[in-house]
Amino acid sequence: MTEHPTSFERPQPGVGPTDPRGARPHSLAPSPAQGVEAPSALPVQAGSGDTAPETAPVSQGSNSATGKAGKTGRTGNNKDMGMNPAATGPEHSQPAAAEQDTHRPRPVSDGVPVQPGGGDDRLESSASSEERRTGQALSPGRPTPMRRDGDRLRFVGAATRRIARGIDLDEIVMGLCRATVPTFSDAILVYLRDPLPVGDERPTGPLVLRLRRSDRIPQQERDLEDGILPVPVPENPTELDALGTELCEVQPGSALAEVLRGVRPVFTDTPAAHAALPELLGEGGEFAVPPGRRAILAPLRGRRRVIGAALFLRRPDRIPFDPDDLLVAAQLATHSALGIDKAVLYGREAYIADELQRTMLPETLPRPTGVRLASRYLPAAETARVGGDWYDAIPLPGSRVALVVGDVMGHSMTSAAIMGQLRTTAQTLAGLDLPPQEVLHHLDEQAQRLGTDRMATCLYAVYDPVSHRITIANAGHPPPVLLHLGGRAEVLRVPPGAPIGVGGVDFEAVELDAPAGATLLLYTDGLVESRLRDVWTGIEQLREKLAATAQLTGPDHPPPLEALCDEVLDMLGPGDRDDDIALLAARFDGIAPSDVAYWYLEPEDAAPGRARRLARRALSRWGMEDLTDSVELLVSEVVTNAVRYATRPVTLRLLRTDVLRCEVGDDVPQLPRLRQARATDEGGRGLYLVNRLARRWGATRLSTGKVVWFELNRN
Repeated sequence: MTEHPTSFERPQPGVGPTDPRGARPHSLAPSPAQGVEAPSALPVQAGSGDTAPETAPVSQGSNSATGKAGKTGRTGNNKDMGMNPAATGPEHSQPAAAEQDTHRPRPVSDGVPVQPGGGDDRLESSASSEERRTGQALSPGRPTPMRRDGDRLRFVGAATRRIARGIDLDEIVMGLCRATVPTFSDAILVYLRDPLPVGDERPTGPLVLRLRRSDRIPQQERDLEDGILPVPVPENPTELDALGTELCEVQPGSALAEVLRGVRPVFTDTPAAHAALPELLGEGGEFAVPPGRRAILAPLRGRRRVIGAALFLRRPDRIPFDPDDLLVAAQLATHSALGIDKAVLYGREAYIADELQRTMLPETLPRPTGVRLASRYLPAAETARVGGDWYDAIPLPGSRVALVVGDVMGHSMTSAAIMGQLRTTAQTLAGLDLPPQEVLHHLDEQAQRLGTDRMATCLYAVYDPVSHRITIANAGHPPPVLLHLGGRAEVLRVPPGAPIGVGGVDFEAVELDAPAGATLLLYTDGLVESRLRDVWTGIEQLREKLAATAQLTGPDHPPPLEALCDEVLDMLGPGDRDDDIALLAARFDGIAPSDVAYWYLEPEDAAPGRARRLARRALSRWGMEDLTDSVELLVSEVVTNAVRYATRPVTLRLLRTDVLRCEVGDDVPQLPRLRQARATDEGGRGLYLVNRLARRWGATRLSTGKVVWFELNRN
């Protein structure tokens, strides 16, 4: 049998339904034997002379139209046509039952392929839906079995393509719903395991199914009266949490467990599936499902286990499912389950990568004295939030702060892991208060220990708010830009150096002025380099952008840091970002000389008494006499501990900012530890008093000794 070509356009006037030029595959209306009333006569379209006029009625089950004598549209033997020869007049009897069954068109699936060129994969509705919409019955021309199979194949192909387009869980489930409603079914309920297992993970708890999404034909109040769905389905899927049948716990050995274990889709009129409906839909749920073969329960099985179930439903006024529709449901369920499995795996990998990147960057920036900080981090792509760029701000002794920005080559988990190790190493080296060039030297050694191809660029700067100076060392990184208070933007001349990981290269540090009100901008090359411009062109554009932004606030007021960072990122145009971007901005406020008191104390027994007198005078000059008693007591205890072991002069410094900070330095590297003194001990209570009276306190090891500091709130 030769299959006629199929057209997806509307039938043209004058073209019969069996004409290959206008053939359209469709589902015929069900016969009365199927429980749906069928029209007794179908109007015949006017053709090219092969059919009778529209006024001539056509008998149910006949393949030709007969009317008045001489008005027959086709000549031939009535016996050959399967009709009673006596029934040749305008009124004739119906054919025999056997002949009527032979010539009755068989129902086909409602799956109709999507029209070519359509932007949506939602397929055309069935012939019965077309009849309800237009009020006219379509021609009873019977499509061949090959054509019906082709319709199903085209529908399955379009539906699976739509499901496969989804990359996350919600997109895949939505694709399944939109592809099947209303073409294959009038409604669908999708249940997924809660929680969904990931990969080879073995679930330990009971099998619990959660209603993930449901969809139906958006019709009017008539749908609610038919009772197709076990529960009212809201338009917004996020409202499904309020439904009473949201969760379903599958009991071992129950009917639902047996259906899910069977894996294959089943009609709900089978005993096993009918017994499983109350467990899935709740008590009374099976009565809301249309009777007969109008519902299919399809388990969703991933690579290793059942992860859910889908319930396909058809309205009572639509033809029921046939056995071939079970194959369609199986294909949809298989593709959806495998897609969900992959989406869960992808989501876990994306979560791990995002958490790795986020935990390796500082959650919050510190608030050191005399400097304000702001930062930004942008990954190269939202789908891959993993890279080697990082930034950091590390408080140092003496109210100083270390500013670090770096970039590991590559955009992978390996790059992120190396970045985390280098950042941890930089924090450890900063805690030792090493010079910037020494920090880069040790980072270079660490990169070589990690591997021969582990390379990175890094810029390390130390800002001192008391001296208003900044020391910078560079390892192959783009130079920083300093925005002065008057609006002038300057690219700092810092020796570039070689990248970290090259080995055998010396690094050089420079010391520059950092005036109050100036802003230092540290960044990675993703901000200034792309396929559209080279790095030096990007640096010049960055300098011009900073200068233009500073002009908006005037020469006496620097731009706000957060707004400045946003303006800098706005210089990137569409398609102008190929790399990760790390941005760190530091506004230098400094500490005025009038707010600093600094002394040297000889390591002798009289040093604690002299320290108390100097501290009392400084507090009196600053108008902070109410803190005199507490400061004298704590300074005496800390200086006494320093003098006991020091061999060189001890330093004492008081800083007045939003708090009062006291720092005592000596040449002994051992850090003091807080301990509980016994009743018979003569000492060991100094740090206990500091811990109880001070707002904060700490001790930091230096390359030449240590610094013990404490802070008190200003009243």
